Amino acid sequence: MVTSNNTTPANTTNATLPARTLAEIRQDFPILARQVHGKPFVYLDSTASSQKPASVLASMDEYYRMSNANVHRGVYLVSEEATAGMEKARVKIARFINARQSKQIIFTRNTTESINLVAHTWGSANISTGDLIILTEMEHHSNLVPWQLLAQRSGARLEFVPVTDDGLLQLDVYADLLQQQPKLVAFTHMSNVLGTINPIHDMIAQAHAVGAITLVDAAQSVPHLPVDVQALDVDFLCFSAHKMLGPTGIGVLYGKKALLEAMPPFMGGGDMIRTVKLRESTWNDLPWKFEAGTPAIAEAIGFGAAIDYLSALVMENVRQHEREITSYALQALKAVPDLTIYGPDADQRGGVISFTLGDIHPHDLASILDQEVGVAIRAGHHCAQPLMERYNLAATARASFYIYTSTQEVDILVQGLQKAQQIFHF
Repeated sequence: MVTSNNTTPANTTNATLPARTLAEIRQDFPILARQVHGKPFVYLDSTASSQKPASVLASMDEYYRMSNANVHRGVYLVSEEATAGMEKARVKIARFINARQSKQIIFTRNTTESINLVAHTWGSANISTGDLIILTEMEHHSNLVPWQLLAQRSGARLEFVPVTDDGLLQLDVYADLLQQQPKLVAFTHMSNVLGTINPIHDMIAQAHAVGAITLVDAAQSVPHLPVDVQALDVDFLCFSAHKMLGPTGIGVLYGKKALLEAMPPFMGGGDMIRTVKLRESTWNDLPWKFEAGTPAIAEAIGFGAAIDYLSALVMENVRQHEREITSYALQALKAVPDLTIYGPDADQRGGVISFTLGDIHPHDLASILDQEVGVAIRAGHHCAQPLMERYNLAATARASFYIYTSTQEVDILVQGLQKAQQIFHF
């Protein structure tokens, strides 16, 4: 945990992503040209949901205008075009995270549904009374509640890796918990509150050494840094399109092929079946065994366009840009007296900064920033109430960054915070 002083950040220039300037990138996002309350819109809430480039919007519009038909069922040209568009997106996503086969990419509604799918299918088949599931104190509710429900159904027990004052996992406790032979270890790659980037490669290897299956909540990491599922050797990995320039309503479950093939279906209905009789059915091949009913076709195509956009930028460059913006912001925020930042140093965090400012309630702070300077931040418990309790907080304010964030926008945030202090007579 870092508390500010009154030093002023040095003037720095915006980072650029190779072959494209930040100004050029920002022009691809129509919403960034609008104003709110008569001021330029400053969007610092990408951890909740990212903005969408024009190419993503155009790809979805093109589908609805020219190829709108259901997939996998029609033998006519337009249906085949829709099917091809959706399945091409699946292949792009598989390549993006270096999955061996596109059939390992299961489309879901979001990260939450992906985790619930594993809890209901693999979990119900493999977790029983007395089995141990290891989680961490920094998990989003989406990676807590499904396992709580599974534990209630099965009689399993939950144990948690604690978080240090600096926002890091206590890995010595993790090592001790692994000696209890867990069946499953589930943890976030990057905290949506603290920005902490966890050492998941080593954590996965340690879990496998004691025979545990691993699930990684990668909702915050896949959009912001390179993720290679084969190099990680992760069993399940979950993420969402809307946090990585794509549309809402679609997410991904990646799983190792043998695990997915052994798991029972999640939902029953059309397209997930091979044969149906009155009293019994057989299941379709991967990935369609887990994709009952009409899928989010336009959203999948938009997801594919988002992958194209990020791939063209190269994820190493995306990570470097965010590292520079985050470092600048951490330094700039030191100019705000009585501001407390939660989480690790810049080299161990992604583009997320949670903070409190004196006795100003985070919701009041977010409202002032919106009204006075046009800055959009998030305020609340961020779907991580146990982590808030760990720091004895009801809520924090949170600014988060992405490929379109500029240092000038960080400066406007700082100005807005200083204005809030004036309003509250600090």
